Amino acid sequence: MGKLIVKTDPRVNEVFANYPDFVRDKMQQLREWVIETAEDTEGISLLEETLRWGEPSFVTKNGSTLRMDWKEKTPHQYAMYFQCTSRLVDTFRLVFDQKFQYEGKRAIIFQCNQQIPEVEVKECIKASLIYHKVKDQLTLGI
Repeated sequence: MGKLIVKTDPRVNEVFANYPDFVRDKMQQLREWVIETAEDTEGISLLEETLRWGEPSFVTKNGSTLRMDWKEKTPHQYAMYFQCTSRLVDTFRLVFDQKFQYEGKRAIIFQCNQQIPEVEVKECIKASLIYHKVKDQLTLGI
């Protein structure tokens, strides 16, 4: 793989710094998994960390925007959000079934006290980061 360039909007770091202590490390872990997955995925040379709707978001040239956030109104959970018009969440349901809790066609929900399955989460992240290259495949390359 080539060297990955991560371009980070400084406001993203502010959002992570402002998460409550009990969820900050969990959110940071998801962020690290996105970066690690991008580094390990052929064809990704630039990962942009930015804010979309005030939420940390990750954008690649051939991907579908991946967002993540913790919300005060649901304090015991956090989530990864995907474009609801994509086939991403429907495909995650097909491949991983009950491994995750889903919110419609837009999110995977994690409980704060839950052990997160790293390998499966990284598969979901990868599918999102290269979505436009794999969208015609039945299981998006998973």
